[in-house]
Amino acid sequence: MDDIKKKQSHFIYWASGIVSICGIIFEVLFGALGSYILGDGVKQYTLTISLFLTGMGIGASLSERVTKKLILSFIYIEFLVALIGGFSSFLMFAVTAFSSDGTDALFLYVVTLIIGALTGVELPILIRKANEIGVTLQKSTARVLFSDYAGGLIGGLLFVFLLRPQFGMVKSAFIVGLINLTVAMVVLYLFRKEVKHRWVHGIIGSIIGALLLAGVFVGESIALTFEQKLYKDPIVHMEESQYQKIVITKQNEDIRLYLDGGLQLSSIDEHRYHEVLVHPAMTASDSREQVLILGGGDGLAARELLKYKDIKDITLVDLDPAVIELANENPHLLKLNQGSLKDDRVHVQNQDAFEFLEQSENWYDVVIVDLPDPNNESLNKLYTKEFYSLIRNHLKPGGAMMVQSTSPVFAREVYWTISNTIASTGLTTENLHVDVPSFGNWGFVLASREEIAIEDLNINVPTDFLNNHMLESLTVFGKDEDDSFADEDKLEVNTLIDPVLIEMYENAWKYY
Repeated sequence: MDDIKKKQSHFIYWASGIVSICGIIFEVLFGALGSYILGDGVKQYTLTISLFLTGMGIGASLSERVTKKLILSFIYIEFLVALIGGFSSFLMFAVTAFSSDGTDALFLYVVTLIIGALTGVELPILIRKANEIGVTLQKSTARVLFSDYAGGLIGGLLFVFLLRPQFGMVKSAFIVGLINLTVAMVVLYLFRKEVKHRWVHGIIGSIIGALLLAGVFVGESIALTFEQKLYKDPIVHMEESQYQKIVITKQNEDIRLYLDGGLQLSSIDEHRYHEVLVHPAMTASDSREQVLILGGGDGLAARELLKYKDIKDITLVDLDPAVIELANENPHLLKLNQGSLKDDRVHVQNQDAFEFLEQSENWYDVVIVDLPDPNNESLNKLYTKEFYSLIRNHLKPGGAMMVQSTSPVFAREVYWTISNTIASTGLTTENLHVDVPSFGNWGFVLASREEIAIEDLNINVPTDFLNNHMLESLTVFGKDEDDSFADEDKLEVNTLIDPVLIEMYENAWKYY
């Protein structure tokens, strides 16, 4: 084998690794897009991975028909991957902004299948070309597949730790498309003697490159105008952390925080939510010196807690450091939380709440659970009997905990299943709900090792909404929101092994 053929064969192995990296990045990117825009992360990742692999199978089958002009075929496959994959995120936001009939989901699934199919055609062509150059079939197959599998790992790590947090989903797609295009152009150069009219193909590649470069520099800002249509109010801050997309909107005096498209708070009425979340548990506990907040990275629950002078320590456990940083630096959130996370008594841990409870040996007087709703597998584990048992084991005798538990109106069965799951750990529960205009009617579960006497609770700190006279009224539920639809003893318990809440939650909220 001469030196030119050696260079060609070596680059084929490099190319197989690089296009594999790009393929896996597109695969997880489509899953992330589906999770963010369509919701239910587990469902979307499952569908996109399944469709991508199915596409690869279709592509591998179709590759049998590619018997001539292998290099030119590979080049144009990369051109298509670069163009379709590069514009995928950008167009997904455009389709979502201007359609409301499921077109966005169809678009995502079709694109996933197409990119999967193109990826499936790539490797057989590379193997065949390496064999044509003079590498034995056994060696060419083994080496190309090794590069492919190793590239898959690298691609996943790059997306999680570099591309999504640093560049976001729109710019990342354009960057990866440029990498596919670069591979095609290098192949065109190395195999230039085999390709007729190579200058024509070079011009086509250059045009695609110009479009992708334009996308890198201006695509995100244009996509932002599309994404703005997903939100009622103007976006004043947007970023993608390692875990989620964070958006703040502002309309007049109404500041709203969204995580992965889900509303977390509105400055107009968040005090209703946070006062009910914090003060009943604080007044139900015998002591208030040591408090644990699970979630609450916006600092608003901590703000309410700091009204109590006898608090000595607040431990706040929130997975995403980007939310904590935003709460400490964004002027809108700082005004709302009054700099609560900067107080010397507040200690922040960026950790999964389940893992924290498993590892911690501390006991707490009060536990405030302010976590997102259980709409996927990772969040569901934070609404299980196992999780609430861990909290119980960290709760001091005479202590109390309060759990935000979604809406008893919009998700009636979900709310009472959460309540029943907490009660299944042996804790005594009391059910409360409050009207929060930006959310609707919202439910909470107050729990303690001791009996809870709501009528004896006495709130003696400043509040904007809650007072002692209305506490008992929060425990009264209407006929269409109470637990009369089922015998409480027969309500299911949500567990790690049997996560009944996920499908229940999805069914409950699909009309809202």
